[in-house]
Amino acid sequence: MRLSHVFALAWRESRFARRRLLLFLSAISLGVAALVAVQGFSRSLERGVRNESKALLGADAELASRQPFGPRTRALLDSLEAADVPVAEVTSFASMALLPRTGGTRLAQVRAAEPGYPFYGVIETNPPGRWGELHDGRRALADPALIAALGAREGDSISVGSTRFELIGALARVPGDVEIASSFAPRLYIPAQYLDETGLIDFGSRIDYAAYIRLDQSEVVEAMLEGHREEFRAERVRSETAAEQQRDVSRALSRLSSYLGLVGIFALLLGGIGVASAMGAYIAEKVDTVAVLRCLGATAGQVLAIYVAQAAVMGLAGAAIGAAVGGGIQWVLPRLAAELLPVQAAVSVDGRSIAVGVGIGLWTAVLFALLPLLRVRGVSPLGALRRRVDPIPPAPRDLARWSLWGALAGSVLLLISWQVASFRAGAGLAAGVAGTLLLLTALAGAIIRAVRRAPRQALAYPQRQGLANLYRPGNQTRTVTVALGFGVFLLATLVLIQHSLLLPLRTDASADRSNLLFWDVQDDQRPALEALLTERGLPVTRRAPIIPMRIAAIRGEEVEELQRDEDETAEEGGVAEEGEAVADGEEGRRPRRWALRREYRSTYREEVGPAEAMASGRWWEGEGAADGDGVYPVSLEVEIAGDLGVDIGDRIDWDVQGVRIPTRVASLREVDWARFEPNFFAVFPPAALRGAPQTWVVLSRAESAEERAAIQRDVVVQFPNVAALDLTEIQAALDEVLGQVAAVIRFLAAFSIATGFVVLLGAISTTRLQRIRESVLLKTIGATRGQIGAILFTEYLLLGLLSAVTGILLAIAAAWGVCRWFLDAEFEPVFTPLLVLAVGVTGLAVLVGLWASREVFARTPLEAIREE
Repeated sequence: MRLSHVFALAWRESRFARRRLLLFLSAISLGVAALVAVQGFSRSLERGVRNESKALLGADAELASRQPFGPRTRALLDSLEAADVPVAEVTSFASMALLPRTGGTRLAQVRAAEPGYPFYGVIETNPPGRWGELHDGRRALADPALIAALGAREGDSISVGSTRFELIGALARVPGDVEIASSFAPRLYIPAQYLDETGLIDFGSRIDYAAYIRLDQSEVVEAMLEGHREEFRAERVRSETAAEQQRDVSRALSRLSSYLGLVGIFALLLGGIGVASAMGAYIAEKVDTVAVLRCLGATAGQVLAIYVAQAAVMGLAGAAIGAAVGGGIQWVLPRLAAELLPVQAAVSVDGRSIAVGVGIGLWTAVLFALLPLLRVRGVSPLGALRRRVDPIPPAPRDLARWSLWGALAGSVLLLISWQVASFRAGAGLAAGVAGTLLLLTALAGAIIRAVRRAPRQALAYPQRQGLANLYRPGNQTRTVTVALGFGVFLLATLVLIQHSLLLPLRTDASADRSNLLFWDVQDDQRPALEALLTERGLPVTRRAPIIPMRIAAIRGEEVEELQRDEDETAEEGGVAEEGEAVADGEEGRRPRRWALRREYRSTYREEVGPAEAMASGRWWEGEGAADGDGVYPVSLEVEIAGDLGVDIGDRIDWDVQGVRIPTRVASLREVDWARFEPNFFAVFPPAALRGAPQTWVVLSRAESAEERAAIQRDVVVQFPNVAALDLTEIQAALDEVLGQVAAVIRFLAAFSIATGFVVLLGAISTTRLQRIRESVLLKTIGATRGQIGAILFTEYLLLGLLSAVTGILLAIAAAWGVCRWFLDAEFEPVFTPLLVLAVGVTGLAVLVGLWASREVFARTPLEAIREE
């Protein structure tokens, strides 16, 4: 039989059952829509990064440091300016912004910019064009979040330290910045020429210095940075080019798109289950047709080819519709994720994404459709006469069926690996998906067995019959539970993880938990600040001195030598990436580069902190005096000790403001960084650092928002250099960030839920004839429509509830594992949103089930008898 004949027969044979094939079509459309939407979104981001490659950095090169540029770096910048190379510096720091008119205060990220910045890209403002007026006097531009928090309006004066600036507008968009980051510390731009007037550049202040350079030729940029690499390292200056920034952003966005795309892949796989279910229902109705075709001389292979052709055409149509829907969704995703992205995603029709989505959708449809289609090979010509006696026999476990399962498993593995761009990660995720589906199946089976054995003599007949429908012959309970439960699992896991991440920051979790933080408090300001808190009736819950320092040597080896050795090893191929450790047989593991170069903000105290637990070693007694060699004990956090390659007894020399302090590791601590406490990598005994230049961090608690606002305002007025942070603002900001991420994922996960309902429709279609005969029989012996409706209501209610419960139980286990092993966060289930999710899914299952069972109510006993 020629291929044209196969398609002609497939077309004719489908004329009276095309409505049934709509389930097939819709099952694959949802998954393809999600996949095409994410793929197109990812491609839009790639184009955005390419188009804004230099605008992301604002220059061709950036030099950055946590301390003022050293003499050699300063000399380089001066020489560039002398050669007419554009250079603009930006100094950034956190400070309190005060609006005198209203008394409002808010922590802001102050950026003091020189004229010319940025060299590429445009900082958009509202009203437009105000960026060009910033340097015309003591003027400022602020984030809308800061303006709203202060109750400011255009023309108001904003105090930053000892200087007032006129607010001339709001920032609408800053290229390269993630907008939602302003929720933590809104940006406030001021002219760099007035920076010294603020009086905020003081000891202990956390200042970021950056110099932006414009050199149009990338080769010149690379040569300049490479030629001064040693000078930058010696003066602890970081360098970055626009090309490097583009690669970093592209890598981060690619990772985001890959894992968002996984949600689309999951929806497509669930759609495959729906395809198998819908095709099973379709073939169940076509047994007579298959038997007649066999009587007319068609071989089993030819019959199979006819229905495979139908599946391919419907799969192609479904994939095409899904691609069209996914193209429309591409207009939604950039708006949902706009505040999470450093670039603008210009939406356009992406042919590659559509082609990939249609191809994958068609392949998935055919593979999953073949699972039930292989059963037609077992229909014999005699089946036309014995159709009421002999059902379709199960498909034989032959080579074709095993090959199909192998192709299906391999396709899933390759599909997930392609999405995450890693075969190892893909294999792990594929195993996780398979494990989740198996667990859902096993959990559903266990609940079904429990329902079967449960006593139900006290129940009315409709409820007993509805329960029995869950485990009757030919039931689709497991299929529906797996498909619908997987969507519930995705959504419930997101809810639980988001709640657990925010749990440590809940200000109402404990009556003695701090919710106000004051830092950059100078040593002579601390008594007055604490007196002000006491005067207002606010407790000082915690205080800690902070001393900035760097590592000078480890085990007698100077840090410059350690860095040079690691650079040489990296050039020889011993280190794959920045920061990776190198093994050394005699001295143990070599330190990580970032751990050597960073500035440590350490403290001293006599006791272990409330968020800490001793892992090994011993704490010092009292002031912790030095030993006979003048070496003091020090306690390190466990992970930083590993990154430094040190253990108990190893010596570390510290550079504290030019003074060298020798220490020996006396203990290692496990620190709960999620707790709102002054936690540190390194803790010293008081005897070692009490006389060092230091600032303080002071924690307090105020119950009401009015109290917190009032004390912050008074502290800023009395101590302009002191920064204050209201923990409730951080909690709200984190909630907003996680909410934005969760909104995107929930939007895509909703496709999984929708696919689950398609599978439910397919399951109802699969048992359609059986349900009609049962209802007719019940009507014949006197059952009313109300009783039949109660039976179906009970069945679908339990089916939806079963899916929701299995998905939620598995989500609780998964969220616990993620929090425990990956996020290092305390897990606490939250039941209200889970209950809402369960009720919503169950209610929809009932509505969809009853709607799809309309024919059961409409058929009369006489119609069923005539069919026989």
